[in-house]
Amino acid sequence: SSTSDTEILGHLIMREEGRMIDRICNSLNRLDGAFAFLILIENALYVARDKYGLRPISMGQLPNGAYVFSSETCAFEVVGAKFVRDLEPGEIVRVKNGNLKSMLYTNDVVDKICAMEYIYFSRPDSNLDGINVHTTRKLSGKQLFNEAPVDADLVIGVPDSSISAAIGYSEASGIPYEMGLIKNKYVGRTFIQPTQEMREQGVRMKLSAVSSIVKNKRVVMIDDSIVRGTTSKRIVRLLKEAGAKEVHVRIASPAIKWPCFYGVDMSTIDELISNKLSTEELCEYIEADSLAFISEEGIDKSIHYNKEEHKCSLCLACFNGEYVTNLYDSFETEKIKKGKI
Repeated sequence: SSTSDTEILGHLIMREEGRMIDRICNSLNRLDGAFAFLILIENALYVARDKYGLRPISMGQLPNGAYVFSSETCAFEVVGAKFVRDLEPGEIVRVKNGNLKSMLYTNDVVDKICAMEYIYFSRPDSNLDGINVHTTRKLSGKQLFNEAPVDADLVIGVPDSSISAAIGYSEASGIPYEMGLIKNKYVGRTFIQPTQEMREQGVRMKLSAVSSIVKNKRVVMIDDSIVRGTTSKRIVRLLKEAGAKEVHVRIASPAIKWPCFYGVDMSTIDELISNKLSTEELCEYIEADSLAFISEEGIDKSIHYNKEEHKCSLCLACFNGEYVTNLYDSFETEKIKKGKI
């Protein structure tokens, strides 16, 4: 009766019989995809992470002993909680009468956290599966310079999620980092706006170029991703209208060519400009002087900077079409690859 797919879990639980923990576990085993659920009933709280580990969720504890849960560890500091641990893929935790009980609702688990959690979604001060977001983004900027160097006068990042990568690119290249773009803090993320008109209006309201910094300069503009291309095109124009001599765009993620079916609002292949245009064609479309994306190997290396401690792998489906779940039969998959879906 609503537009939220979370409602499905509620219906499944109501149809099951037995103890609540069994009803929830049986229901979770009927779901295939990405989720991090908090289920509150009269006398208990249940928290579950999907069996692929696509979405992160962490547990903390307040000084009074109460348990708290969040998709990002940065929330714990706000409420004065201490980080305890991350929930494992396929794990369910019950908190009842101040006591915590944990179990796996399935043994069919794969640890493949979404790469975009590190690239775009999360705050830099969060740790996901023990990996710091700012560190990964900074390393991706350094890796991006190694893969796609350019001769320029200054490096700027598109605020806010690209600042860390821009700092990394600046450090690796020796090109000074400057604040060439200013963000209006009262505008939401344009990427998730529902219509194209709202996204373009959001970009106009959200960013302004600092003319005194970029005028007559060769600028390296670091951004976290290109989805539809409209935001990048608008920002390049902003910088050139502000007097930038050259704008070289470097993207701290591989090209997004495939739709995400795990909770991100980009459901059709027609929306993804990198699926339709080559890097050279996209460079021309956004009116940049050059354009380069980090490689899949480069982003994996940046996120898994300590292989001994971080053994989880990444979901890179939006970059390479290799989905964690079985979404289609072979006929439909071929239609997707040909751009017919």
